[in-house]
Amino acid sequence: MSFKPTLMQLAHEDSLRLNVLFAQPVQAIRLNEATMTLHALTAKGEAKIRLNPTTRDEQYLRWLREWLSLKVTGSPGGYPVFLQRWTRTGHARNNLEQMLLLGEPEAVVAVVHNPDLSHEVASRAWWAYPSADTARRLLEKSTVVYGSLGQELASYLLEFLPFEEQALDIVDTVRLCLQGELISQLEREQLWNRAKRKNPFYIGFLHAEAKQIPLSSPPHPQAAQLELALQTALVADNPFAKALQQSLSAEGQNWLQTLLFALEKPADQEVVISLFCAIQRRFNLKFAEPRGIEVKLALQRAAAYCQGIGTPRELETVLKLMPTEQSSYLYNLLVLAQLGEDSLNTVFGGSDAVGSVMRKHLEPLVKPIQQAANGLLGVNQ
Repeated sequence: MSFKPTLMQLAHEDSLRLNVLFAQPVQAIRLNEATMTLHALTAKGEAKIRLNPTTRDEQYLRWLREWLSLKVTGSPGGYPVFLQRWTRTGHARNNLEQMLLLGEPEAVVAVVHNPDLSHEVASRAWWAYPSADTARRLLEKSTVVYGSLGQELASYLLEFLPFEEQALDIVDTVRLCLQGELISQLEREQLWNRAKRKNPFYIGFLHAEAKQIPLSSPPHPQAAQLELALQTALVADNPFAKALQQSLSAEGQNWLQTLLFALEKPADQEVVISLFCAIQRRFNLKFAEPRGIEVKLALQRAAAYCQGIGTPRELETVLKLMPTEQSSYLYNLLVLAQLGEDSLNTVFGGSDAVGSVMRKHLEPLVKPIQQAANGLLGVNQ
């Protein structure tokens, strides 16, 4: 005998209207638990059904989700919410369109974490569960950033930003909104001005393309001379020559200045980790050893490389072309280029310090970074 408990437990009028609704293609379902209303997105627009509970709201909603699951997937089991941690890493392999029909917010969250999301499914997911976190996850997909939905999500995040409580969420919001042409120049400048009061904004700018930083630094005074000296290496796409050229350009100088701003008063450990991830992403140079070494070792190796000790072949090419009196620029670049998230292990290992106590612990790491950045900026220490 077939088992169809939900068909009997739902109010007759609800069951009838649900069957009429699903007689047409439905694109997404959203449940408003406060008003006990089912909203449906269809090709013809939005439809809604005001529910008529025959028992406690919580129990009735569970029956309703069983009905939806049975209708959509053939099984009344619904979405396994206990798998949320796994699916939030983007490993959900369910039918994404079906998951948007279950009326389960966690199923929508799993959909927006899928790396292969199309713009159409992303739009349906946004309708089904509009929230700041949903917007951020969707803006991690290039199909969304460069689609019609991208600017709508960025506008939503900018409007919500004053109410954001988590510092790392502020970093992510700024980083994601600075992609492409999602926001206007005025909005970008407003974000920058807010960074003067809230440090995480600076770190969001560090993650973005340097051209998004609204500063007007000129190129380094030695930029043109060094570019001429390194011309053959630049033509050959030497990564060390290109990284040095990039750092001495106007945009590179803007980025380095922003790095100094971000190092002044970081809020908590998560924000600092994000800052070091931005450094690692910016200086994407290959070394024999993994990135993210301790700063003392980075200083020692940078000095050794500049002296021809264990120097990578492509770096050796740059050293031979550079005027000796300008080798300090390369040294400072190499210090920064070896750092990354793992450089924080010895500082944060076993510590949960925040604020001024955390910044005190960070001083031995921060000072060499400041010196290296200032050295590339041509600032005398």
